Amino acid sequence: MTPDPQFLYADLHIHTVYSADSFIQPKTIVDMLAAHNYIKVAAITDHNSIRGCKVTVELARAYPDILIIPGTEITTDYGDMLVIGTTELPPKPWTPENVADYARSIDAISIVAHPFRTYGMGEYAQNVKADAIEVLNGGTNKEGNNKAKEFAKELNLPGTGGSDAHQVSELFNICTQIQTTSKNIDSILATIKKGLISAQIAQQTSI
Repeated sequence: MTPDPQFLYADLHIHTVYSADSFIQPKTIVDMLAAHNYIKVAAITDHNSIRGCKVTVELARAYPDILIIPGTEITTDYGDMLVIGTTELPPKPWTPENVADYARSIDAISIVAHPFRTYGMGEYAQNVKADAIEVLNGGTNKEGNNKAKEFAKELNLPGTGGSDAHQVSELFNICTQIQTTSKNIDSILATIKKGLISAQIAQQTSI
């Protein structure tokens, strides 16, 4: 892919050491974003936690050209869901419907994460009023991602992309092209909800 300077590029699914299964320090994310030649936006989505995004947002204040979107990945009773644009955890019980309702109530975005992989909710997602489906996930095989893309089309929902990085080497291998140049959270979330996005395999860049 060739980056278009008219748009923003974001990795919408990243884990830090505040997820028990991740080895990525918040400072590493910020440093790599600052050095990256076109991905300048990232959503921190630790498992059932918002601690990592708080730390990462604070570190990113030193870099006016990058934006950290706070979020979380919630383990529901049917599968994982991302909430992008929240600084708090949804109230329990964590059912898919409750998580989607919470996101809607605060103008955040709910995304069905890697639906056709372990901890994905599969076709149950058609019963959930989520805002988007993750159609390109760095930890999902090609078959699972392709199935997610077709599923999103069937549901007429936007398709997001994220690395789902748990190790530094996985950061920014997937991104979402967002058709806006307004580098603020409200504008980005609104653009995603409108479906003016494209999930893409990212160009490798050296730092």
